[in-house]
Amino acid sequence: MLDAILEELLFHMKMEFTGGKKMISVNDFRTGLTIEVDNGIWRVLDFQHVKPGKGAAFVRSKLRNLRTGAIQEKTFRGGEKVAKAQIDNRKMQYLYADGTNHVFMDNESYEQIELPATQIEYELKFLKENMEINIVMYQGETIGVDLPNTVELKVAETEPGIKGDTSSGGSKPATLETGLVVQVPFFVNEGDTLVINTTEASYVSRA
Repeated sequence: MLDAILEELLFHMKMEFTGGKKMISVNDFRTGLTIEVDNGIWRVLDFQHVKPGKGAAFVRSKLRNLRTGAIQEKTFRGGEKVAKAQIDNRKMQYLYADGTNHVFMDNESYEQIELPATQIEYELKFLKENMEINIVMYQGETIGVDLPNTVELKVAETEPGIKGDTSSGGSKPATLETGLVVQVPFFVNEGDTLVINTTEASYVSRA
């Protein structure tokens, strides 16, 4: 616990301020960090420090745009500075779809907000009614939904596997309750609840 507190303190001590914004070196990236790059607000999903035998070091990263849900791979020069986005998370419950909008409710204040489907098109693949998620706020603007790393979804439709397929290591498509289609092992059946990786939109395991 103490180590975690010290790590957090050192992380903030390394930040610089430019134009009123907290700046951080890409060398200090960590999973879950939210940054401002290319006029967008991005969450760091994964990163790798690369130091080639020849040439300058760099950081290869995978980022998710919190406004659009788009995932992008981006390479930064070693030591490059980026702005840390100051965001707030509000825990809310997904209620229902209302035409082209989707309604969320704050469980404490009971305030409801609507987000257009076009803004959370990717996230809708993983949302089901009554699921609790974080709504991301940036400078008073609701910019999107922050998905957990994994969610549990039920298989709505899939073809039964052929006997002996379990040992073959093959896969088949399965349609989940949200409409998302993923490749699953042959032993998965309709009605099974699966753990799904929200970054890759892929099967992890049975729940």
